[in-house]
Amino acid sequence: MKKLFILILLCLSFYNLNAQETKNRYDYITIKIAVIGPGNELYFWWGHFGLIIEDKLTGTSRFYDYGVFSFEKENFFTNFAMGRLWFSSVVSSTNNVISHYIADNRDVTIYTLNLTSDQKAEIVRVAERNITPEYKDYLYNHFSDNCVTRITNLIDDAVDGQFYEMANNTPGRFTLRQHVRRHSYFDPFGDWLINFLMGQGIDTLTTVKQEMFLPSEAGIQINNFSYIDKTGQKQPLVSNVEIIYTSKDRPPVLPSPRENWPAGLILGISIALIFTVFIFLKNIKTVNRLFGLSIGIFGLFFGFMGTAAFFMSLFTDHDYTWHNLNVIFVNPLFFAAVPLGIIIAFTKKEQKRLLCEKLLKIFMTCILLGGILTMVLKLLPMFYQDNKVTLALLLPIAFVLSYVPDVIKAAFKRKN
Repeated sequence: MKKLFILILLCLSFYNLNAQETKNRYDYITIKIAVIGPGNELYFWWGHFGLIIEDKLTGTSRFYDYGVFSFEKENFFTNFAMGRLWFSSVVSSTNNVISHYIADNRDVTIYTLNLTSDQKAEIVRVAERNITPEYKDYLYNHFSDNCVTRITNLIDDAVDGQFYEMANNTPGRFTLRQHVRRHSYFDPFGDWLINFLMGQGIDTLTTVKQEMFLPSEAGIQINNFSYIDKTGQKQPLVSNVEIIYTSKDRPPVLPSPRENWPAGLILGISIALIFTVFIFLKNIKTVNRLFGLSIGIFGLFFGFMGTAAFFMSLFTDHDYTWHNLNVIFVNPLFFAAVPLGIIIAFTKKEQKRLLCEKLLKIFMTCILLGGILTMVLKLLPMFYQDNKVTLALLLPIAFVLSYVPDVIKAAFKRKN
């Protein structure tokens, strides 16, 4: 009986020691956030975000990454086109990951979070669950469910919803489109293409919560945030900031977006002037051929762009490309300019060429009217879309190729 009593006491002692060790286990855990700056590839232009969990007892540091995808994944490009972007959560050695980003010449800033053992325990639990086969894959959304939001969700849960309460009740600085353009301005064509394909949904006023789709914005808010702990005391969320690496010779992220429609207008007027010269000298065979081929290339390019915008606006799950006003004047009908241009360039029948020129003028008049309709609709808040660059680019060209110059000339002759 005495031996049994001693055995029970030993078991209870062992249980208490183990419970105490478990209770204090997370005192040896440090939670950090890594904010990675933009990279070279288009899908890295907006930076990256990662969760770091360091364990002093085991001497390990693990980087939890919620932004992993592979071009080799089955049906990747089909899923991408349809807006079904499957991303994965994985874990790697922090040193290896950070070294990789430094080698890629990307900014690396690390924020150490000021959390209790219980808060750290919950973050570790969910982070570990998220890398299991059942939870690691998720449908990515550039603005609402990405590598940043998956981690800020953990932070918000750890501070009992106080982080998102602040973020949802604080007005943002810019629209989502303006934030996108702060990062894409350095590549004029890429910047135009991305913004051409995106619709009205990203031109509304934002909250700080919405702005935190960007790693850099989330980093700013995390660093500035304080929460009320269980004792009623105000605690800063971040206890330490380490700038690990600053990129060299990389275009900086703009503090505010630049207006780029003047550049679009200059390019549009320049192309319109070239077409004007072609029209004025169209009786010269070589010039007429250049004119027709230019029209064909013009129609082919904007036909493809219009088809992409039309498809993404109506038939995909890319919610940020829906309700795109650009499809009113840039759509698959632009392909009609291709055969017209080819016939104008190569036909030997004057009557056929003149007919195609008339049809081209009718088509371009419709494009011009569609652009003007878009400008009128933009006056209504429910239809507002920041597509000034595309309008500035296309309207001068459509004007020159439409019936409007003929109408102006005829009116001028009547007046004189």
